[in-house]
Amino acid sequence: MTSMPASASGRPVPRFTIGSSLKMYFGHRRQVEWTRRVAEIAADHPAVRDGLVQPFVIPTFPSIAAVHQQADPAGMLVGAQDVHWEDSGAYTGEVSAPELAELGVALVEIGHAERRALFGETDSTAALKVAASLRHGLVPVLCIGEQDRGTPAAAAEECLRQLEACLAAARRQETGGALVVAYEPVWAIGQPVPAPDAHIRAVTSALRAHLLDDGLVPDARVIYGGSAGPGLLTRIASDVDGMFLGRFAHDPAAFGAILDEASDIGGGSDSRTS
Repeated sequence: MTSMPASASGRPVPRFTIGSSLKMYFGHRRQVEWTRRVAEIAADHPAVRDGLVQPFVIPTFPSIAAVHQQADPAGMLVGAQDVHWEDSGAYTGEVSAPELAELGVALVEIGHAERRALFGETDSTAALKVAASLRHGLVPVLCIGEQDRGTPAAAAEECLRQLEACLAAARRQETGGALVVAYEPVWAIGQPVPAPDAHIRAVTSALRAHLLDDGLVPDARVIYGGSAGPGLLTRIASDVDGMFLGRFAHDPAAFGAILDEASDIGGGSDSRTS
């Protein structure tokens, strides 16, 4: 597996992809200020400067342009929290992939557990959004995860099922590109601690192996989210490509702490076959 296309600038291919979706926690000013502070940390951090980490932020739709101004100079990618599957039309309140690309958006979060629970997102609609994103050069951040806690084997089986269902439309259109799969067990989201290390590693290693063998999306990464916090990356680094940070990262200094952790790990813990 390789990396997201963040290395187009000529920097080394990043070992880790690390970022946060701000959901609807912050207003516009606080999102811009949060990004400014994180961008300052990232721009001066050796993990980012040396190409070990590709940082990203996913703000609300109205804040994308202003956040992009803060993030871009530091090499942070900017994402959107959703996308519609059609390129244009009478879809009041929706935003298309071509428009997001026009705004300089690089990533699109798709299929998050909250979208599924609150707004009726399904594997079928997520699949259409993945395909639309890939058509227009955007990187889907596809969120998958089992609903209830069970064995790692059962979790891996369910996540592989979700992954295949969410890639079905992309498979039909035969569009390559880049993909980030965010493994977020639903039962761990918002909890005081993440899923057990062995559980995470079993599922993420299964996902990585499947994506590598499949080859549909030539540039695919697997990151972990779900109460991801300090110390976790060190313990699971051999089986993940990064972290999808939640409320822990609302303090910009905490984002910096994760970058410190990535620096301590370095590039040597990657067990993938490139």
